[in-house]
Amino acid sequence: MIRRIDIENGRLCNAVVHGTTVYLAGQVPEEGVEGAEAQTASVLREIDAMLAKAGTDKRHILSALVVLADIRDAPAMNRAWDAWVDKEHPPARATIEGKLVNPAWTVEIIVTAALPG
Repeated sequence: MIRRIDIENGRLCNAVVHGTTVYLAGQVPEEGVEGAEAQTASVLREIDAMLAKAGTDKRHILSALVVLADIRDAPAMNRAWDAWVDKEHPPARATIEGKLVNPAWTVEIIVTAALPG
C-alpha cells in the first residue's frame, strides 16, 4: 500500500509512505528566512512536521541528502543540524553543492525514514 501526504498541484507530494519506509521530497526553508543556519533550522522544522504526519520522527531517519547552494555554507548548516539531530540515532548523511530552484534558498534536504516498530 502507498500513502501520499500533502500532494501539491498534482506535481508532487511532500511525503510518500510505502510499507515501513517514508520518503520525503526535498524540504526547503520558509519564505523570508535568511542565512544558511536559519534556513537549515527552518528546513529541519519542516522535516519534523512531515515525519510526524507520516507517523515517525527524526530518530527513525535512515538517510539524509543535504543540498547547499554554496558548499561554503556547510559550517552554518552543520550548526543547525548538530543542534537538531538525535545524537543517539544519527542518519547516514551526504552533503553536496547544487543549484536550487529558488535563488533565495541556501539549503534543501531530502530524507528517507522508517516507521517505528
